[in-house]
Amino acid sequence: MKKVILAAVALAAFSTAANAQETLRIGTEGAYAPWNFVNDAGELAGFEIDLGNAICENTGMTCEFVQSEWDPIIPNLVAGNYDVIMAGMSITDERLETINFTQDYFPPDPSNYIAATGAGIDIESPSGLRIGVQGNTIQAGYAEENFAADNTIVSFATFDQSIADLAAGNVDVVLADGSSLDPVVANSGGALEMFGPDVMIGGGVGGGVRKEDTDLLATLDEALTALKADGTVDALIAEWFDGAGPFYTE
Repeated sequence: MKKVILAAVALAAFSTAANAQETLRIGTEGAYAPWNFVNDAGELAGFEIDLGNAICENTGMTCEFVQSEWDPIIPNLVAGNYDVIMAGMSITDERLETINFTQDYFPPDPSNYIAATGAGIDIESPSGLRIGVQGNTIQAGYAEENFAADNTIVSFATFDQSIADLAAGNVDVVLADGSSLDPVVANSGGALEMFGPDVMIGGGVGGGVRKEDTDLLATLDEALTALKADGTVDALIAEWFDGAGPFYTE
């Protein structure tokens, strides 16, 4: 009888775990084109939305996207509001203290500077500049460490806000992922330009998972390995990042 009861408990636990994985709740910001954004129809779109759907198709799960502001996106994951973060988040040692990451699905992306065309900013020896960054990003940490002594670091809640304030003249320069700045420059009508050296920070972009969710992490990594091998990841990167790559296939 005891064995029967134990077997029933084990089966129930297995069923609960299986059911819990039928839906993959993906936390994303929805404000960081082309990674993730809200399109004109009011729907989430972008590279990570398409990649998330490809992961769900590969694993047989149903995707449920949950929008979160950037600042609390990791605390919301830890609190159980979603299962994985897919939000253009770079893999860093600091973040690995709190959460785990999948393998990268976008290689290390150079960060770049953007300013008004012809501003003539000397970023090698900057002084008195107002430097805009999105808060709690690798660029924010880099700017604080390297520029705070002689400049003013202005932190924004979203990437779009930093670009809007640059256009309005409220900051002199913005530091952000080059992949997000490229379309901004292209669509500025010549008003903005990228300048200065590439800044290599972060270890590629991956999905953030709670420390205890080791089975889910393994499932996501297995799916990403397959989607890299069959060309899906590179095809989505090329689609959303102006023909970039390939990075994961020959």
